[in-house]
Amino acid sequence: MSEVAITRAEWLQVCKRSDLVANSGVCALVGGRQIALFFLPDQEPQLYAIDNWDPIANAGVIGRGLVAEINGDLSVASPLYKQHYRLTDGQCLEEEDIQLDTFPIAFEGDDVLIQVG
Repeated sequence: MSEVAITRAEWLQVCKRSDLVANSGVCALVGGRQIALFFLPDQEPQLYAIDNWDPIANAGVIGRGLVAEINGDLSVASPLYKQHYRLTDGQCLEEEDIQLDTFPIAFEGDDVLIQVG
């Protein structure tokens, strides 16, 4: 379980644990920005937050991508052109000059909290 010590004032509640889909992504609008949230209950950490915008496809689609492990790293494949982005740091595995933003994310009880900014 991804529980961390947090100062609530620094974090925003984006949804409830029940809003997440296990082993898949959902999208949240946080401060006008689309962020893809991935809940992987069998992994540690269980939660990942990454920019939903795919700069290669020019579309907000990352939350619909498939999660896979490549060379020991969890990544999400863009559903359009299939580039892989590492969930831990947003690095594109096929294009080293492209990296998506990632965000700290955690459970606090049933709440899913994210830190942006």
